[in-house]
Amino acid sequence: MRNAGGSTDLLRRAAYHLAGSADYDALLDMIGDARFVLLGEATHGTHDFYHERAEITKRLIEEKGFTAVAVEADWPDAYRVNRYVRGVGDDRDADEALSGFGRFPTWMWRNTVVLDFVRWLRARNDALPAGAAKAGFYGLDLYSLHASAQAVVNYLEKIDPAAAKKARRRYGCFEHFGGDPQEYGYATRFDLGRSCEDEVVKQLQDLREKSAEYARADGRVAEDEYFQAEQNARLARNAEEYYRTMFRGRVSSWNLRDRHMAETLDALVDHLDRDGGRTRVAVWEHNSHIGDARATEMGHQGEWNVGQLAREAHGRDAFLVGFTTFDGTVTAADDWDEPPRLMQVRPALAGSYEALFHEVRVPRFMLDLRDPEVAEALLPSRLERAIGVVYLPRTERASHYFHSRLPDQFDAVIHLDQTRAVAPLERSAGWHGGEVPEAYPTGI
Repeated sequence: MRNAGGSTDLLRRAAYHLAGSADYDALLDMIGDARFVLLGEATHGTHDFYHERAEITKRLIEEKGFTAVAVEADWPDAYRVNRYVRGVGDDRDADEALSGFGRFPTWMWRNTVVLDFVRWLRARNDALPAGAAKAGFYGLDLYSLHASAQAVVNYLEKIDPAAAKKARRRYGCFEHFGGDPQEYGYATRFDLGRSCEDEVVKQLQDLREKSAEYARADGRVAEDEYFQAEQNARLARNAEEYYRTMFRGRVSSWNLRDRHMAETLDALVDHLDRDGGRTRVAVWEHNSHIGDARATEMGHQGEWNVGQLAREAHGRDAFLVGFTTFDGTVTAADDWDEPPRLMQVRPALAGSYEALFHEVRVPRFMLDLRDPEVAEALLPSRLERAIGVVYLPRTERASHYFHSRLPDQFDAVIHLDQTRAVAPLERSAGWHGGEVPEAYPTGI
């Protein structure tokens, strides 16, 4: 293995310096004809990650014909945005279209960068000539059990009231556990309540059995509406299983969630391909979902993820891009379901990829991880940081670092040495619009 000085010298020579979207020419060349471009993030609350993904995605749409953006968000909330950007929704503006994202963590999608991107997507679609393929916005995640169940009922009420009544009765099984699906998961795990598994499975089966009847009601519009209803019914089935397994251990629930997201991505492409094209999709998710799990210690523990499944299913048609940062600020919470705060990101730990990239002394750069010399300089493995919606700086090593082989995890990595927090559209008392409060305990 190279010494640190030799590695930083090589990386400095290999780095593509980044100052703006025009500097992503090399990345677009690397992507080539890949159909799936997975764009990560090292936190769920960094402005720079959202902004750079948006800039890259705009170029993919305009220059490479991408027609879908699939994000780590729930299907019904994202589909509301999809209807808005395609000009068929009831929302008056982008802010209203994003208002469906009311569940913690709201700042992941209700932030200033996503708002600007949704506005851009709507304006771009509106300017297309008649008949041109518009770019859509879709969700891959499975947390929206109740919202998806209600969406299925709403769909059936329009075209099959008798089926809607049956669906409402089936999904009513969850009402015995209140509004929190985790309560359902806990109760069924410890035999404190009856499982709703049969109900959600039967509802999806019934919907699929009548797919031809429902989808031919009004041409392409009916096909799209049936597709979104089917995805909601499939989500309800998988969410029921997810919440039922979440108390059995991290690996089983993680794998179920990422399998669902990968299957949703494939179903979306199959649906959009019906127009006769070759659909190309930009995927926005955390590094932990889009970096190949086989190159991480989580993979060694039995976890898989979207990036691994995409590579296994699509080979070189899947291009994976990771993001890293050394320090700065981040929007995150102290615990689940708590309000967001503007928090200081500590300087990366010694021995991490982030610390190595900091030593390159280039503020913003990209590396082609398929370059054999670059790969050799970054192997065999190092620590890598991952901050989700909760940030625990006092236990940072245990809470936010894992070992990985970066060149096996991604095809390219973008390092932004110092980054700033993403700005939520609704800012809590703990989120300050300027700098981190001086009283923040950076020395702890």
